[in-house]
Order: sequence, then C-alpha cells, then structure tokens
Amino acid sequence: MAASLYLVAGKATDSVTRGFLPAAARLGLDVTLLTDRPGAAHGFGGRVVECDVSDFREIVAAVAADDGEPAAVFSNSDFLQAPTALAAAYFGLPGKDWRAATRAKNKGLMRRHLAFLDPVFSADARRVPPDAPYPLVLKPREGVASEDVFLVQDALELSTRVEEIAARRDDPLVAEQYLPGRLHTLETLGDGRELRVLGSFRTTLSPPPFFVEERLEWVEPPPETTQVLQQLEALGVGFGACHTEFVVHEGRAHIIEVNYRLIGDHCDFLLADLLGVPLFEQILKVHLGEPLEEWPAPGRRHAIAEPVIADRPGKLTAAPGPVRLDDGPVRLDYLPQRAVGDTVTITRTNRDYLGTVRVIGPGPDEVDAALARFRAGHEWTIA
Repeated sequence: MAASLYLVAGKATDSVTRGFLPAAARLGLDVTLLTDRPGAAHGFGGRVVECDVSDFREIVAAVAADDGEPAAVFSNSDFLQAPTALAAAYFGLPGKDWRAATRAKNKGLMRRHLAFLDPVFSADARRVPPDAPYPLVLKPREGVASEDVFLVQDALELSTRVEEIAARRDDPLVAEQYLPGRLHTLETLGDGRELRVLGSFRTTLSPPPFFVEERLEWVEPPPETTQVLQQLEALGVGFGACHTEFVVHEGRAHIIEVNYRLIGDHCDFLLADLLGVPLFEQILKVHLGEPLEEWPAPGRRHAIAEPVIADRPGKLTAAPGPVRLDDGPVRLDYLPQRAVGDTVTITRTNRDYLGTVRVIGPGPDEVDAALARFRAGHEWTIA
C-alpha cells in the first residue's frame, strides 16, 4: 500500500505544481492536497480536501478523518510551516520544530531570539524610539517577496510609509536597522541529524528604497557561513529545506530573513540542476523519516537566475512560453511567471517578475553571453 503524503498548500506555486507533486508521483506516494483554495487545486488531479490550512487543528482533523496512518504532513509555504509542523507532531511524524518555524516567520521574534549572537535593532514600526539608528528598513513582520519593504531615512519618512502601507494591509510592521554588505543566500537541507549546506547564491538588488531581487549568481558559500549556521542552530532550524538570506560586512554575517522552506522564484529548479540530484524527492524523503543520502559535490560550474521584470503597468501582450535550449556549452531554461493576457501592475516587489531565466555553464563569460543572447532574441511586451 502506498505511503500517504498530506501536502499542505495555499496559493498555487510552481514549486508545488512542477516540483513536489511530480516528485511525490515518482516516489509512488498517495497524495492528498490540503488547501484553503480548492478552486486552484494546483493543477493536481488527485484528492483535494478543503480546510483552513492556517489552523493546525483543521489540518489534524482533515488528516484524522481518513482511514489509515499518514506517512508525512508537509508544506513548502512560508505561511504554513508552523501549523504543518504542529500537525506533523500531533501524529508523531518527522517535521520541523513549530517554535523554530514560528521564529523564522516572525521577524520580531527572530531578532529577539538572535540578540545574544547578533544584536540588530528592531522595533514595532509604530513604536520606534527617537534615537533609532536610521536609516531603517520598514517591512511586514511576516511578509514575503519584498512586498512593502522600504528603506526609510528618518522618522517622518517612516511615519509616512507606515500609513501608506496600513491603507493596503493590516498586519504588523517592523522597522529594522539597515545592514550594509554583500547579500547572499544559504540553501540547507536537514534530516534532524545532519544539516547539509547545499550552496549559496549572491543576490543583486534594485536601487533603494526598494529591495527587488534582480539577479542571483551561484557562488561558493562565503567564509562567514559558519556564523549563519550558528544563528540557524540558535533558532532551532535543522530539519527539511531552508532558504536563508544574509549580508556579509567587515567579517560579520547578519541574517536578513529565514524562509523555512525551499528557495523559490524558480531558483529551486536551478539548485536541483546544479546539484544533479532529485532535490524535491530528497526533501520529501526527509519528511518521510529517511536520512539524507550521500551525493557527489557539484562540479565547478557557473549559474545565474535572472528574472525578467515588468517595467510598466498594462496588459502583457507578447512573451515567450517555456524554453529549454543548449547554447554551446550552456544550458538555458526560461519559465514564465505571467501569461500573455495577464494584467500587470508595478509593485516594486518580486511580484513584478514576468518569468525567470536560468542559465548554467562552464564560466561567467559563457553564461552571461548566452543570457544576453536569449534576452535580445525574445520580446516581452506590455501595452
């Protein structure tokens, strides 16, 4: 009898539809999708159960309503890690520590918990003291995708931005010390016994006051990575996939945020290609209680993920579909994130991505040249 996987999801994502669901099928798992958006159904032709996935009690009730024993309860959503972890714990299944998932998601709790290792100013955005170390970064306490994240220079600009954001959303905001330095990611995978570093990307951001990710380049993890691992250990992060963003400045590593799930925006597919392993299957196997498998270190290759970013609002009238091609020694993949006919608004966030180009090659010159040729040879038209 096939093992039962309960996959907990909110909105549809390519990570789920193109990554985890096909991986579960390859593993022969019996998948039930738990979601509060059954209309989307994530392109899934199997069993879909509607429930409030933000409430661990509803997840537990949905799983318990089935005959048989669950083998895994899993989610790749930022917002659903804590309730999924609690549900997995209820059934005695492998999973993340719900407290670590809560700390990772709540930036205020994260800063408070890491203060002994990495003191960084952070305050409720409506209660920032007069002597705060401006400039500050204003952001939703539990936000994603650089949405409503702004660099503010003084108390007046902070107050103006707070009111502007509050007109759109009512969740709490935090104001944090701006941390200069080189921005990196750290990709890790743990089975509860070993936390393995999968690799690192160096991130290029848009000019301030916004923080849109414009390019991710595969690099060796910097020497300061050990400091990041110490901070993750302090947070209790050590099971499943984790995507951590941090800056390095004058020999110090400061965590910006911890996304306790696999990296997104199609960089998950790039990471899997670079590692040369069935990464989505590996993550699911960990949640099924299996130890991490050994795999060879990736060869010396260069890689870039570069989104095509909308530069004006309107309707997307022309854009390429999915592309996979070889350009000499370079492998290039393009996957759309918006479809022709979609209405595009400018948000100054990762929501402005029209699609992402993923390129792997022997070195930076070959990769950059292939990327430039692809972009020059295709059109994205917003009318």
